[in-house]
Amino acid sequence: MDLKQGIATWWDAITSGFGRQDGLEPDAVQLLLVIGIPLVVTLAPGIWRFFGMFVTFVHELGHAFAALMTGRVVKGISLNFDHSGQMNSFGKVGFSATWAGFWGYPAPGVLGLVLITSATQGWAPLALSLGALILLVALIFIRNLAGAAIAVVTAVAAQLVVVFLPVEWISVFVAGLGTALAIGSLKDLVKVIRVHTRRRRIQQSDAYILAQGSSLPAGAWLSLFALVIIVCALASASILYSASTFSFG
Repeated sequence: MDLKQGIATWWDAITSGFGRQDGLEPDAVQLLLVIGIPLVVTLAPGIWRFFGMFVTFVHELGHAFAALMTGRVVKGISLNFDHSGQMNSFGKVGFSATWAGFWGYPAPGVLGLVLITSATQGWAPLALSLGALILLVALIFIRNLAGAAIAVVTAVAAQLVVVFLPVEWISVFVAGLGTALAIGSLKDLVKVIRVHTRRRRIQQSDAYILAQGSSLPAGAWLSLFALVIIVCALASASILYSASTFSFG
């Protein structure tokens, strides 16, 4: 297959996702995959070391998307192998800066809910195709070498999934990815709370930065993070439970 044929195959795979299929109604085996594999991915330290970088990427894209929503200009995104990152933007101070600063930690949880909803409503192929395109576009915002490596690997993996994943497994994959992001969001919430309770590297915390630019203390911002993340996780679990054909007894 030459380059032209490869691009055509990829584009056909992307565009074929712009449609609807039957929504996921997981049986016992599918439910085990959708929940079990994400638990392993997020709780096994060796695997989390790598998947956590993707969660950080989503975190920073959450900042970037929120910034663009309020008319701010995104200057770039930096990602590091230690799961840290930074999104830089400029624009008016006040609401737009606060809005952009808030939507980092909740972003993986919100995206997880969107993916699980898409899978159960028949829009998993669309979610997969749009996600692959967004990750490609996001490459232009990366501003450091480690970030480029993380972003390129993530974007390439997304394209390979779109091209080679069998149609019958798309909904299961999208729901599983959504579950992993929801769990990852909860893990990062615990991590940032520990940063504040132990007072270590607190200056790098989104809650601390938001507190410096607003009248709310860091604890209030942590509570708002927790509210959005937990609500998204509970909603995701409820949607999976409602869609499941497996009887829990």
